[in-house]
Amino acid sequence: MSQNSELTVGQVAARSGVAVSALHFYEAKGLIRSRRTAGNQRRYTRDTLRRIAFIRVSQRVGIPLKTIQRALSALPDERTPNREDWARLSEMWRSELDDRIRQLQRLRDGLTDCIGCGCLSLDRCALANPEDVLAAQGPGSRLMVVPRAAGDCSPCGNPAEPAEPAGPGEEGPEAVGA
Repeated sequence: MSQNSELTVGQVAARSGVAVSALHFYEAKGLIRSRRTAGNQRRYTRDTLRRIAFIRVSQRVGIPLKTIQRALSALPDERTPNREDWARLSEMWRSELDDRIRQLQRLRDGLTDCIGCGCLSLDRCALANPEDVLAAQGPGSRLMVVPRAAGDCSPCGNPAEPAEPAGPGEEGPEAVGA
């Protein structure tokens, strides 16, 4: 590609609406590529703009960068990706995107039923806490209750300093250092 058709990092940032630091991050993660000039300046091909647009749209719908990177690695390096390349990439994500759409629809429908229902309880709210098996055991934190030997103050087993309650007219521990 001729040097006149390449873009500087500032030009890519301005045209894509992405900060220079984000471009450097994308490059470090293998999402985009640049070549370096003799003066060590980055130069990007014009198709980088399309890749950045794809990255931004993908992130906006919640697709992780690692998944985006794998998808972009399927695009050709030796030429600008064409319509068929992008269609193939889109097809790779179709089922995942359909699943996300179904989840969002369930959330939307559940919120409609949930708002104003008055349950206000995680053990009864199927939307906020679906398939909660610990709710049957009653309120409270069940997994945090760990039997400890006398004198242990934490799960790490450090010996505790026995605290004696303050008597009438005595200052309690909260007054120390006041």
